[in-house]
This record gives sequence, C-alpha cells and structure tokens, in this order.
Amino acid sequence: MATKAYILIKVKAGKGKSVLSALKSIAGVEQIHACFGQPDIFVFINVADERALSDVVITRIHAIEGVEETDTHIVAET
Repeated sequence: MATKAYILIKVKAGKGKSVLSALKSIAGVEQIHACFGQPDIFVFINVADERALSDVVITRIHAIEGVEETDTHIVAET
C-alpha cells in the first residue's frame, strides 16, 4: 500500500531556490510549495511504503545543502 505524506522543510537563508531545484529530482514528489513563514517549503510525496518514505527523508532530503530540518506528516486517511 502506498504511503503519502507532507514533508515540511526549514531551509537556511538564501538556499530556497537550490533546495527547490533538488527536491524536483526526487522520485515520488508530487507537489512542492515554497511559502512565506515557517516552514519554508511544503512537499507532498507518494511512495511505496513507510520504509521508502524514511529513505527519501533521511538519505535524500537531509542530504540537500541548505535543509536545516524536516517535519513529516503521514496521511492517515483521504
């Protein structure tokens, strides 16, 4: 069963555009929205399962230069 989640991302000042660009290359990312205030970026992702979600957040998103922290919210019901 697929896992859908919102990932809220706090970005270092001046790194927003480069982080947005890097996020676009991640498989499963369906929507990316840069916003005013905190968090800086909202991502909606759809992956195979929670293990895949964990892998994306820990190994892909946290590796992007400029990402300070993430807050992941798994969709419970649609």
